Amino acid sequence: MGLDPHWFSTLFGWYVLATLLVSALTVIAFVTIYLRSKGHLPFVNDSHIHDLAKYMFGFSVFWTYLWFAQFMLIWYADMSEETVYFIARFNEYKLPFLGMVVMNFVFPILLLINSDFKSRPWFVVIGGLVILAGHYIDVFVMIMPATVGDQWFFGIPEISALAFFIGLFIFVTFRAFANAAPLAKGNPFLQESEHYHYYNIEHEGEENHH
Repeated sequence: MGLDPHWFSTLFGWYVLATLLVSALTVIAFVTIYLRSKGHLPFVNDSHIHDLAKYMFGFSVFWTYLWFAQFMLIWYADMSEETVYFIARFNEYKLPFLGMVVMNFVFPILLLINSDFKSRPWFVVIGGLVILAGHYIDVFVMIMPATVGDQWFFGIPEISALAFFIGLFIFVTFRAFANAAPLAKGNPFLQESEHYHYYNIEHEGEENHH
């Protein structure tokens, strides 16, 4: 329970799951956009990127729903054994605590709610960077109050750990990709995927009009 042994929430497991799902989908989108830009994924088109961005948007909303449900129920019940979790974070981590809510909800909503923006890789990358930073702060706020209290900082240990795991991920992932076929030729949906195209309501309306 976020290293707080005396605190309990039935939503905490789902909340952490949502954080990890959004982060994983964002990294998948990053890797896909990068490999396509280098010509290693010729069958991936803008419609595939659009769908990845839709998942990022959808799970950002899901994360916000769980965050609000957990926060609202604990605030409304006002039970001291439950509120202690948020009191520590609101009093001693107010800037990162409130900042990560904006980064994980408000920014993705404003950027990715537009259907056309989801098909533009550079928009997806900008939104994804903010989402990843926001969820890093989310995990930071989960762990630090229970370990160092109000004596928190962001310095060389945090930056080094982040750089180490990013480097490890890049090394392992792209080394494995270099030794594997990028196209699953036996997949029964391969033909459909090659010609996949996303039509939104506006485009359908324009085509019907013409």
